[in-house]
Amino acid sequence: MTYATVMVSLALGQPNEARLQVAGELAERFEAAIVGVAAAQFAPPLYFTDGAEAQRLIDQGEASVRQCLAELEGQFRAATRNRGGHVEWRGAVDFPARYALQQARCADIIVSGGQSPAFSDAFSLVTPKDLVMQTGRPLLVVPDGIDWLDLRSVLVAWKDAPEARRAAADSLPMLRKAREITLVAIPEPDDDRPAVLASVTDVVAWLARHGVTATAQVSEAGRNESAADHLDKVAGDVGAGLIVAGAYGHSRFRELVLGGVTQFLLTQSARCVLLSH
Repeated sequence: MTYATVMVSLALGQPNEARLQVAGELAERFEAAIVGVAAAQFAPPLYFTDGAEAQRLIDQGEASVRQCLAELEGQFRAATRNRGGHVEWRGAVDFPARYALQQARCADIIVSGGQSPAFSDAFSLVTPKDLVMQTGRPLLVVPDGIDWLDLRSVLVAWKDAPEARRAAADSLPMLRKAREITLVAIPEPDDDRPAVLASVTDVVAWLARHGVTATAQVSEAGRNESAADHLDKVAGDVGAGLIVAGAYGHSRFRELVLGGVTQFLLTQSARCVLLSH
């Protein structure tokens, strides 16, 4: 398995430099094609004075959206000019989440920015939550302060669930290039400890059969410490530049409420995170 196509999702009115840098670097590492994607939709005012005025405002709004998309394309092409390989741009006047989710079919991995505004605008922004929970592709979240994908130490957050299994499999190309890999399980209070140990031992052995050497760790959170805080502490202890994890929601409905660890991983700013759902 490798990454043959890297898709980077760009956003209007948001910093894009970090995600462009990491996406380009990722494409170079795996000799992959890189596809830039962005969309936005004109948000009409709540009311118009008459039909002619309405049409004039719609035309002006759509022209402004197209201009913004053209500027994003220019930024994308400037950032990928010297990357080599196949470079492609896809932009549209459309709802960004709908367009990005549709275009994700062409990619092996999607690169997105990290922390999004508290109140996201469905007309101009697709959030990392939308991407990770609905694309069917692994998502690499790049905080704005990151300028390279540090694979010297990778932390795999293990939980014996389908999402974590997908994340481990989706990250194999990166794990093969990592220098050190730590697989950590953080048991719940009522978990069976021997079962947790058996599961991490199995995964370490599975990775070894794929040519990946990892060390296993079962690490318990303190009495007043959340799993997210403890995971952050372990990541700091091992000097992780990347965390690999499953993405979890508390609801099966379309508008998913994310679990505490997933929400933390999407909003932290210290390191890149690869998430699969």
